[in-house]
Amino acid sequence: MLEDIQAAIPLGFFLSFMIGPVFFVLLETSVVKGFRAAISFDLGVVLADIIFIFLAYFSSYQLLENLSNQPGLYIFGGTLLSLYGVIVFSKKTKGESLDTNPHAPLKSNYLQLFAKGFLLNFINVGVLVFWLGIIIVVGPNLDANPSRFLLFFGTLIISYFLTDVVKILLAKRLKAYLTPLIILNIKKALGVLLLICGITLITKGFLPKDKLNPTQIIEDIR
Repeated sequence: MLEDIQAAIPLGFFLSFMIGPVFFVLLETSVVKGFRAAISFDLGVVLADIIFIFLAYFSSYQLLENLSNQPGLYIFGGTLLSLYGVIVFSKKTKGESLDTNPHAPLKSNYLQLFAKGFLLNFINVGVLVFWLGIIIVVGPNLDANPSRFLLFFGTLIISYFLTDVVKILLAKRLKAYLTPLIILNIKKALGVLLLICGITLITKGFLPKDKLNPTQIIEDIR
């Protein structure tokens, strides 16, 4: 049991620093909207990851095969991600400023931010493929024991989330150095990044099946 915990903690730390759209949106949310807003967003992301983990655990190779036979899932998810990137890029800030007063009224809709984090992570089919790969690689070492599975991935998610909390706190320290113009440029750069990620997913959807096969990707990882 202790070995499972020791293996899960560094993996959770590593996953928290994987570069992707969620990584940058989390930092942007922390800088612009504050700690509690970023935590709400991150909890949505974590919920999507938990759902993906259980889907991957109960589906495994069958789900991999379905993904390779339905490239439309990549196209659909990539289109949504691209549209969101265009919206973020084209959205203008209207007198937005950074309020450093901790007693100021809360302006963020935390439930909306939670949903935003969940959907941004959930529409990315690549995240599901990634968790499938983790389970296929790690699963044999857990002896197909449900208790060890829950302990390992529970520890992984907790370490992942706690590392995100540290990132949020560090990003928040940048608040004092930001102006509305810098915030606008950050959002535009974020929109471009989301668009690139979306186009990448769409491209995967149009690749030949032998290029798209997630099973082969996981085998390469192993």
